[in-house]
This record gives sequence, C-alpha cells and structure tokens, in this order.
Amino acid sequence: MNALIYSIESNIMKNREKKFIELAEKRMTRLIKQIKLVGNLANKSNYIYTDKQASKIIKTLNDELNDVKQKFRNSKNSKSTKFEL
Repeated sequence: MNALIYSIESNIMKNREKKFIELAEKRMTRLIKQIKLVGNLANKSNYIYTDKQASKIIKTLNDELNDVKQKFRNSKNSKSTKFEL
C-alpha cells in the first residue's frame, strides 16, 4: 500500500514539474520578446524621452525582477501590475 501511495505522489509531483516547465518556457519566451520591445524604446532616432522616464522604466524592470527573485526564494506575493510614466 505504501508503494502505491508513493507512486501516486511521485506521479503528481512529476506532473506538477512538467506543468511548471511548460509554463516557464512559454512565459519566459514571451517575456524576453516583450523586454526586447521595451528596449527598442531606447532608440532616440524613433522616440523622444527624458532621462527621468528612462530611469523609471529601468527602475520598474529592476523592481519587478527583484520581486520575482524574492518569490522564488520565499513565495511572497507582489505588488501592482499597472505601470505609468
């Protein structure tokens, strides 16, 4: 009986890991594309922006990355998802 329970728990954990990998790969691929698009905003040939605006974008990216790092360390929730300049 214990072997059966262990087998079931092991399958559940494998399924959860498989789902994590699937979602992580999809989300990271989308995120990388979006970050590159934000990086395109730095092209002064196409856009005009202040140092303050650029700094706010960089700070927000850093803050959100730090929140993700913290979540992976101790699973805490993050703050607002809305960004405004």
